Amino acid sequence: MAPGNACFVTEFYLAGLTDLPDLQLPLFCLFLVMYMVTVLGNLGLIILIGLSSHLHTPMYFFLFNLSFIDLCYSSVFTPKMLLNFTSKENIISYHGCMTQLYFFCFFAISECYVLTSMAYDRYVAICNPLLYNVSMSPKVCSILLLGSYLIAFSGALAHTGCMLRLTFCDAKTINHYFCDILPLLQLSCTNTYVNELVVLIVAGISVIVPSVTIFVSYGFILSSILRINSTAGRSKAFSTCSSHIIAVSLFFGSCAFMYLKPSSAGSVDEGKISSIFYTNTVPLMNPFIYSLRNKDVKLALRKILSRRHF
Repeated sequence: MAPGNACFVTEFYLAGLTDLPDLQLPLFCLFLVMYMVTVLGNLGLIILIGLSSHLHTPMYFFLFNLSFIDLCYSSVFTPKMLLNFTSKENIISYHGCMTQLYFFCFFAISECYVLTSMAYDRYVAICNPLLYNVSMSPKVCSILLLGSYLIAFSGALAHTGCMLRLTFCDAKTINHYFCDILPLLQLSCTNTYVNELVVLIVAGISVIVPSVTIFVSYGFILSSILRINSTAGRSKAFSTCSSHIIAVSLFFGSCAFMYLKPSSAGSVDEGKISSIFYTNTVPLMNPFIYSLRNKDVKLALRKILSRRHF
């Protein structure tokens, strides 16, 4: 940690989602319900996949990890956010802020690459079904997942390391409800050029590369689906991909809107609204997106419930 930080700032104030007193209680109730549903939905999906042997396939291996990431990801900032709705002074320590920033970056980048791995899994399943067991062997799946976590570790370390070198002087109020990168950069009284460059590079790699890979994969998938003669076959292929496309669009769209543009006070204010999608809405929606229209998950749930009933 830079010596200047110890002299000038030991804690920050979080501005929160809104400063209107009348909205604090309704927002607390709304986000509390959202967080409870997020935890129960993702934890339920993790337990269901773990207990159901017929869900021990590459697709559900990645879904298991996606649910784990979403569960941890939402827990990085939502409890603090809820506490801030009921507090007069929304204080977070310097070390707590840097820790929150690191884990936020780690789980966000992990999600980008796990979603990319899921797109590759669907590509192999639909475009090269005869090679699926070889192309998506347990070893390959483990390498893809390990690679996702290693890239996330490196990206989070780059962001947090660059943030630790900055000096924060008199300004202590972070214009956000958690310690995000761009609002923190606006508080620094030292040059943030390197940090902004790291944001563009890491965010560019973590958003553009996965999204291009996903779009190319789905281009080949769509081409293969259109060549299927059976209407039922085409419908089944579309249904297995539609859930993933919805999740990808929500997550990457909101991330790109927040990070792939120049930072300013106005962009941070807009980013608060955008960040609700990738910090709260996506982890909430993923269990429903991947389960409500999924026959395998419904069948597994019925089997588990019937087993417990008897």
